[in-house]
Amino acid sequence: MGIAVDPRLCILCRGRGWCGLAYCPVIARSMAFLRLAPLKSSSVVEGSSPPSVFVGRAGYPVVRAGPAAPPEVGDTSVFDSPEAWLGKSLEEILDYRLSMVLGLGSVNVKRVDDRLVEELKLLALSSKPVEVRMELLKPPRPKLSLSEELPPMGPRSPLEKLSVIGNPSVPRVIDRVYSDRDLRARDAILTLYESGVSVSYIQRLLSVGALGTGKFRRLVPTRWSITAVDSTISRRLASKVKGYSVIDRVEVYVWRGYDNTIITVLYPRKWSFEWMEAWWPGSTWNPESSEVVVEGDYEGYSGRIDYPSIGGCYYASMLATLEHLKARGRQATAIIIREIYPGFNIPVGVWFVREAVRAMFRKGPIIVANDVREVKEIIERESRLGWKVWLSKSKLLRRVIGERGLDSAFK
Repeated sequence: MGIAVDPRLCILCRGRGWCGLAYCPVIARSMAFLRLAPLKSSSVVEGSSPPSVFVGRAGYPVVRAGPAAPPEVGDTSVFDSPEAWLGKSLEEILDYRLSMVLGLGSVNVKRVDDRLVEELKLLALSSKPVEVRMELLKPPRPKLSLSEELPPMGPRSPLEKLSVIGNPSVPRVIDRVYSDRDLRARDAILTLYESGVSVSYIQRLLSVGALGTGKFRRLVPTRWSITAVDSTISRRLASKVKGYSVIDRVEVYVWRGYDNTIITVLYPRKWSFEWMEAWWPGSTWNPESSEVVVEGDYEGYSGRIDYPSIGGCYYASMLATLEHLKARGRQATAIIIREIYPGFNIPVGVWFVREAVRAMFRKGPIIVANDVREVKEIIERESRLGWKVWLSKSKLLRRVIGERGLDSAFK
């Protein structure tokens, strides 16, 4: 896993969190070994896929793709349902991911009629777990692969043969969109979202080439499909939100969990958006530096045409913010700051940001203010980095304050 913890501390701690991490590496690793014990010398995995599929990007357009399933039969849906993970411990989430075996075969992204791809589509279309049999070239070994965009991924092995044993349960709207080979991928994504299909479900369908017009259907690397779905839905929601009236007062929201703090300022001004992250030394993407590193991106009312340098979290947080505004029938300038502390030193995927921001808005604002001065007090109190640093780094905060002629009041 790439995590260095003094084994002497582990002996004394015994899972009580003395190392300061947001999860216990020993417990997570032990749970994975127990789950995979039946496969110690076997190259066959029989179990219920949540369903879960993966499409890699290395070597594009010839990539590795395949299903993932734990060696157990039953309701395994939570193993690949990010919308259900927030509130669970990182040990639990890692247990889900580490206990699923990923079988990988080589496919050309244009060959959506390939036999392996057809089997993957059967899985991806299903709303419920499906029993599968994977014949692997060699027994899988416990392993954890980490990514900023993707949920953690467990052991893998070259796939020799995949058999879908169970019957997929395909909702009517999924079947209709899949069968419509004249429907563009963008329109298919929006149709499914507006029909109440979860974001992770749509991402899975896009990834296996189940969406889009017939001749243009392609496998989409899972990493790309996640951001593509988040950004496509965000743009549709933004176009609707821009038609609403502006909120009346300043609102501040706060969420804490997993050694993270997220603070959002909704300001009574036309739609614009900013996402910023501060990584403490020892956190996931700042393991060596002795300084807190702050990065971010923003866009004005007209949006942006280039990809944000901050990555997929930008669109994941934007989607959750626009969902909140659309539900209220209002628009606002949204400024979101995230602080990541040393205990959070394992990337778990952009789902974490999307679900955390959704949870934050469900809690409601901690303050509804008439004056930006109150925002200063909240950020100073709720953040570790402090108001002055965030003000110096945030383009939209400075713009908002400049409009009110309050620069001197905040120095």
